[in-house]
Amino acid sequence: MKTKIKTSMGRKVFLAADVVTVVVLSVLCMIPLLNLLAISFSSFQAIIENKVTLFPVDFTLNAYEYVVQSRKFWTSVRVSLLRVLLGVPVNVLMTILAAYPLSKDPNQFRARRFYVAYMMIVMLFNGGLMPTYYVVAKTGLIDSVWSLVLPGAVPVFSCIVLLNFFRGIPSELEESAKLDGAGQWTILTKIYLPLSKPSIAMVTLFSLVNHWNSYFDGLIYSNRTQNYPLQSYLQTIVVSTTDLIKNGDIDALMKLTNINDINMRAAQVFISVVPLMAVYPFLQKYVTTGLVLGSVKG
Repeated sequence: MKTKIKTSMGRKVFLAADVVTVVVLSVLCMIPLLNLLAISFSSFQAIIENKVTLFPVDFTLNAYEYVVQSRKFWTSVRVSLLRVLLGVPVNVLMTILAAYPLSKDPNQFRARRFYVAYMMIVMLFNGGLMPTYYVVAKTGLIDSVWSLVLPGAVPVFSCIVLLNFFRGIPSELEESAKLDGAGQWTILTKIYLPLSKPSIAMVTLFSLVNHWNSYFDGLIYSNRTQNYPLQSYLQTIVVSTTDLIKNGDIDALMKLTNINDINMRAAQVFISVVPLMAVYPFLQKYVTTGLVLGSVKG
């Protein structure tokens, strides 16, 4: 027989205030995005006259047509997808391999404190742009997708997040596995990883967002525009009228008369954000807590 738990008036007020606060914050976060979306679908004249708020004025697709009509756009999408498909697994694998030994006690891994301190220093400071470029150039990675993947193969912040999650897993589980003859690889793959799905999902999401949104390294490590990832291409897509006149691109000139930098940039934002919005719901279900609760009995 189920027992009904009475909720006090104070608890009800708190829950109502909590819901109202979340709704208000959600609306405040959505307003700028809705405004950008409306701008991307609005006409040049409406934007200039500051008529656009949350809904498009003089609906048009000129900005999107101008962005996606180029073959370079689809080439950059392919480069970004390849970067994500290579970069995310590399980041997650290196994060797991670094976090697992660092989660052990100093008695098990004597150099743990040194490596943790080293990682903290690396997270706060880096070697600088020129030394990093020199290393990438001397290793022959320029104009290669690996120049976008390998320099950031070990995300230090993600390592710290994951090692702290590993340290929260009860040590009794590992001791029981060792009594049954399990080695470190078995303990990692059969115990730690299944219990760490929320943390691994967050690390995967961080890596995905970082690789998809990064543009500066593409501009630095790629000498040819056909090797640009999507974000790097979008940074250079606003072609000057002078270059169009020199190239005799009359069609592009005609389209530029109907768009400006504002709705062009708004269109870029939403084109680049759509893949993340499509992937996030599949990762969100893993972003939970409490998988470790109840794993140790008695």
